[in-house]
Amino acid sequence: MSVAEVLARKGGAIITIKPDDSIGALSQLLREKRIGAAVVSHDGVTVDGVISERDIAYGLGTHKDALHGLPVSALMTKAVISCSPRDTVGHVASTMMSRNIRHVPVVDGDRLVGMVSIRDVLNSRLVELQQQTAQLRSFVAQTSLAPQDRE
Repeated sequence: MSVAEVLARKGGAIITIKPDDSIGALSQLLREKRIGAAVVSHDGVTVDGVISERDIAYGLGTHKDALHGLPVSALMTKAVISCSPRDTVGHVASTMMSRNIRHVPVVDGDRLVGMVSIRDVLNSRLVELQQQTAQLRSFVAQTSLAPQDRE
């Protein structure tokens, strides 16, 4: 299964936040959208960084009361690992596991086209396994009914 298929299934909404928006605004956005990360983008098209709930939690330990007013750019991950819509879900899952990340922006050329999460990857794998199971059950049901030629 390709990343493009995952994006088609989950819908086209891309949640971005500007680098100069506050961590308070980010927290509100994450809560409203019920998501764990957002792409940081000054124009909504290119990727400047990624910021997640984990970044906020780590920032709290360092910045304490000042955290709410800090700009997103102060905590975001700037060296972003991204994928292509043509990549396989297996490849993205491998990257997520090896890099210990849970959210990967999907970029086509220089343009942001989506974001996949570890949940998206696991859901797509579950769908694949359910389809394979259904095919195997169908095969077994057909072969157990068919007579066998034995001499």
